[in-house]
Amino acid sequence: MTRTQKAVFLIAALIVVIMGLILNNVLNAKRPPSATELIDAGIILLPQSRTVADVTMTNQNGQPVQLDELKGKWSLLFFGYTYCPDICPTTLAQLRQVKSELPKQALDRLQVVLVSVDPNRDTPSQLKQYLGYFDKDFVGLAGSVEDTQKLANALSIPFIPADTSKPGYTVDHSGNLAIVGPDGSQRGFIRAPFDSKKLVARLPGLVRGD
Repeated sequence: MTRTQKAVFLIAALIVVIMGLILNNVLNAKRPPSATELIDAGIILLPQSRTVADVTMTNQNGQPVQLDELKGKWSLLFFGYTYCPDICPTTLAQLRQVKSELPKQALDRLQVVLVSVDPNRDTPSQLKQYLGYFDKDFVGLAGSVEDTQKLANALSIPFIPADTSKPGYTVDHSGNLAIVGPDGSQRGFIRAPFDSKKLVARLPGLVRGD
């Protein structure tokens, strides 16, 4: 085999390998992730979808919002608060990072919602300013403690209301996310702590379906 023939052979072999990788990525992109792959990414789907309590809250723009109005997109609901010293800023920063790496098709079908467990301090203006530090498209919601507990309990992400009479109080809450489908029903959870790379790999396949 001449030197030219060897070069042509190597180039042809390289093209075959590249085409194989591209084909594999395309096929994997079209294939929904398996339950094992989802669990490995911390995504736990419910055997049956669950009805979400339809409470009315106020968003970061001061507008009343019913949970039904979140329909049409996949929603990741995080129960936290703006005065949280650790888990909330960490979680929102991770979600911002995940969003920045998702393909546009997935982004168009996904929204992140912070449900305040501290409505005493989380006014609309406070929520708007706080979420603006992370992502202007994040949605912030706050309602009465009773309605917030009703929603959190329905999603199996409970929190312990704080004693607001204590200065500098904190609120005990979960770091998990509730996954709500475009039909408004809960589809599952994302367990904390999160693996951003695995979420970037698996969320597009999850939010592709209805």
